[in-house]
Amino acid sequence: MSNVRRVYVEKKPAYAVQAKELKHEISSYLGIKSATNVRVLIRYDVENISDEVFEKACRTVFAEPPVDDLYLEKFDVAEGARVFSVEFLPGQFDQRADSAVQCVQFLDENAAPIIRSATTYVIEGTVTDAEFEAIKHHCINPVDSRETGLEKPETLVTVFPDPENVKIFDGFKDMAEADLKELYSSLNLAMTFKDFQHIQNYFRNEEKRDPSMTEIRVLDTYWSDHCRHTTFSTELTSVKFDEGDYKTPIEKTYKEYLDAHKDMYKGRDDKFVCLMDLAVLGMKKLRAEQIDYAFLPIDGIYNMNAIEAARCAEIIGAKCNVPVHMKPGALFSQEMAESFHAENRLILRPGQTITW
Repeated sequence: MSNVRRVYVEKKPAYAVQAKELKHEISSYLGIKSATNVRVLIRYDVENISDEVFEKACRTVFAEPPVDDLYLEKFDVAEGARVFSVEFLPGQFDQRADSAVQCVQFLDENAAPIIRSATTYVIEGTVTDAEFEAIKHHCINPVDSRETGLEKPETLVTVFPDPENVKIFDGFKDMAEADLKELYSSLNLAMTFKDFQHIQNYFRNEEKRDPSMTEIRVLDTYWSDHCRHTTFSTELTSVKFDEGDYKTPIEKTYKEYLDAHKDMYKGRDDKFVCLMDLAVLGMKKLRAEQIDYAFLPIDGIYNMNAIEAARCAEIIGAKCNVPVHMKPGALFSQEMAESFHAENRLILRPGQTITW
């Protein structure tokens, strides 16, 4: 018999904001009108906890009685409704579960509970198999999550096998270019082959040894600027916009970007369409226009912070860079203004004016 207890927590209808938003997205973004109602429940699987502490946790940790409904082990589902649950991938940090563990330990400092969380979705209506798959695809981010079964596990205790010895790339430092290229291709690295050759030269001339798999992976992650290489600087050759309320304005904005891209990089074939260029082209265009004043928000809460604003100022290249929106609820903050370190900075205090 399983020692795992299961709890489902659902916001009461008046507070079910996430469920209402998801229903709107399914209808507007996915174009699925057959989903008549959507429910979102947080699922907790709990082990190694006493009855007394579990009952307290149900009222104070897992749910807030004024706004939540709590179900033990199972909950009622409308006839014909489709249900699926989503959990984090192994190795991904589960913030909700970790917070629940810490809160339970406030109730009993000697407790050592094991808690896993998941999100359960209930889709009501005459949804087809294809529509249901589209909804799951919309809800599950494969980078950090996966679909999980609805059955309760026997235990939450994870047994990890002893790891194998770290692999050493024997012969790496003296490897011929053709063999090095083959190894590079097999590892699916984010860095370029020239980066890989540079690493080989370093281990041959400085370390005078062959590297381990761990060393190569660490270098690939931190030295090669992984996100920029693999995501933001990847060339976009085919861009498609799904049906939805915002398809038309997004398509219009993207066309404006393509036109600006063509004008900005006329005669250059080394500048391709990518997310990084999408982010900064507007500022590069301002730089080309040689503007006099750039007003840059720096509060770091509703807008970019002072460091990000300084980077924007560098790209824009205005004759004067004026920090604004320095602090929520206040028009001006001398301390915040002085934290904006940009060339040609101009701090305007309340009452001051500029003329051009």
